[in-house]
Amino acid sequence: MPDHHTREGSGLRQVVRYVALLNLSYFAVEFTVAVAIGSVSLFADSVDFLEDAAVNLLILAALLWSMRNRARLGMALALILLVPGIATLWTAWAKLNVPAAPDPLPLLLTGLGALAVNLTCAFMLARYRHHGGSLTRAAFLSARNDALANVGIIVAGLVTATLWRSAWPDLIVGLYIALMNADAAREVWKAAWQEHAAVA
Repeated sequence: MPDHHTREGSGLRQVVRYVALLNLSYFAVEFTVAVAIGSVSLFADSVDFLEDAAVNLLILAALLWSMRNRARLGMALALILLVPGIATLWTAWAKLNVPAAPDPLPLLLTGLGALAVNLTCAFMLARYRHHGGSLTRAAFLSARNDALANVGIIVAGLVTATLWRSAWPDLIVGLYIALMNADAAREVWKAAWQEHAAVA
C-alpha cells in the first residue's frame, strides 16, 4: 500500500498539472482581450498566467528531483517571477504615450473570469503549499497574488465605467501587479536559498 508521502506526492503532481492547464488556457483568453482593448492590467495578468503555466510545468518535472536541485530551480523561478513585472513596466510606458482608457466592460468581465480561475488554482494548491519546498510555495504565492491582482482589475473596470474614464485606473493596477510579483519573487528566493543552505 502506498504510504502517506507517496499519496501526497501523487496528489501534488495531479494538482500542479491541472493548475498548469488552467493557467495556459486563460492566458489565451486574457491576452486576446488585453490586445483588443489596450489594457495594461490585463496584459500584465495574461503574461502572469503564461508564467504560472511555465512555473507549474517546471514544478511537475522537478518533483522527482533531489532537494538540492529543487532549491536551485526555486531560485531560478524567483527570477522568472520578475518577468511579468518587467513586461508590465514596458507596456505601461507605451500606454503613457497613448493614454486611452480601455473598454470597461471587457476589462471587468475578463477580470472576473481570471479571479475565478486563480481562486480555483489557489484553493487546489493551498493543501500542498508546505509540501515540496520553495517550488510549491512559488505556485501557491503566484495563484494567491494573481487572485488579489484580479480584484484590482475588477475595481479598475468599475472605476473606469462609473467614475473616471481614464487610462490611469488600469495603469495603476498594472503597476500594482508588477509590485506584487516582485515581492513574491523575493519570498521564493528566500525560501529556496534557505533550502539550498540546509542541504549544503
